[in-house]
Amino acid sequence: MSDLARPDINEWLAEAKRGIGAKDTGMYLCHNGVVRSYSRDGRPVESMDLSVDRERLEEILSTAALMDGISVVRAWVNEGHLEVGDDIMYVLVGGDIRPNVLEALTALVGMIKSEVVTETELRPEI
Repeated sequence: MSDLARPDINEWLAEAKRGIGAKDTGMYLCHNGVVRSYSRDGRPVESMDLSVDRERLEEILSTAALMDGISVVRAWVNEGHLEVGDDIMYVLVGGDIRPNVLEALTALVGMIKSEVVTETELRPEI
């Protein structure tokens, strides 16, 4: 596992609650993506190789911060060889009301998965 400057989600939340716009923030949502022992199609997964386009990640974070009602956007994405149970990403989104925050989190995680990371699932040899 890379452990690439792994953040503390509690520190992220504390910083967000002290930050600009905190008085207008009514909710924070956190996402922690983890390597599963099976793929979307149900086949077993032993581990994963993960690469990250850091420049694209920064662009996406800047775009997500402009969404309606959003005051806080942070993301960390791991990289390298990851085992089942290892963290793939942490994402924090804060904003005014639940629909705006939920939409932003969903969009941000989707963009990270489709535009930022390249995952290669490694399967057990049988």
